[in-house]
Amino acid sequence: MFTMNWLYSICKRAKFSHKKCLCFLPFLVCVLYFTVSSLRVVIGIIPMEKCTLRSAKMLSMDNLVDATLSLQSRGDVQTCTTWKAPIIWEGMFEAYLYDKAHKRKKSSVAVTVFAVGKYLEAYLETFLYSSEQHFMLGLPVTYYVFTDMPEKVPHIVLGPKRHLKILSVHRHSRWQDISMMRMKTISDIIQTEIRYNFTHVFCFDVDQKFTGRFGSEALGDSVALIHAYYYRLPKSMYTYDRNPNSKAYMETGDFYYHAAVFGGTWKNVKAVTDACYKGIMEDKENNVEALWHDESHLNKYFWLNKPSRLLSPEYCWDDSIGYRTDIRVKRLLWAPKDYENLRTNN
Repeated sequence: MFTMNWLYSICKRAKFSHKKCLCFLPFLVCVLYFTVSSLRVVIGIIPMEKCTLRSAKMLSMDNLVDATLSLQSRGDVQTCTTWKAPIIWEGMFEAYLYDKAHKRKKSSVAVTVFAVGKYLEAYLETFLYSSEQHFMLGLPVTYYVFTDMPEKVPHIVLGPKRHLKILSVHRHSRWQDISMMRMKTISDIIQTEIRYNFTHVFCFDVDQKFTGRFGSEALGDSVALIHAYYYRLPKSMYTYDRNPNSKAYMETGDFYYHAAVFGGTWKNVKAVTDACYKGIMEDKENNVEALWHDESHLNKYFWLNKPSRLLSPEYCWDDSIGYRTDIRVKRLLWAPKDYENLRTNN
């Protein structure tokens, strides 16, 4: 009761109407969740929905190896969606089967990552070095590094069939614009180059570090990541954009997806980035900006166009959440953030 009264008092001081306050409450509750460790511990024991499929053969598969997934081996988490897409968790899959299948299919992966302003020196070397230890090992991989300081990109020794390409981009005055405008940049490079050379694309935020296998089991037609901070929260607390004037507006959804990682075939990733960029630009024309910028538009896209493969929070975890029994492997970790310093004059 104290928490709700406190939240309502914030709305009152901000001179929000009762209706607007109700719309804003999920956002305020999530702010509390992000800052109070004891609350995150309690959230961690809320049960998830369960997969109702008896066999992985009932999945809508975008890879025949998915038929080998053990959906019932993880009774503590949700392993499939209502539209029969798999949610990939440790203990569900045999890694060698996916590696063998994708080598046979000659799958190849383009990675896009933006290292602009202070983010380049703070994170890029760690991202690239750790990726060489854990990301899609055994498959051809090319990193497309977009930066405003090409001369400062660190030299990393790459493995066989792995390459790095450096591309110059304009440095926007606001970090929000850097985040949102990446959608057009990714679409453009897919159109001009990636589509002719790669089967799949993965798009990453640079402020992350690979710490475990992030392998071919993650490849699919359309791949979305379940956000680590929201996966056990009730849907009423998902911070979708609630502004009906925004193209990202959502009343409800399936999951809350994290824009730090998304991927799929080049054709599907281009469709995602084109749709997000279109929504962002229409919002700009109407003097609107979505609550979580490109991530809000990404969630809207995946609500209307269901992903064929979901990655569990293992694939992008934040240690500040604390210990969770269901996180058996941490495959990618958020790097420590110093936003006040990093985003100054960025």
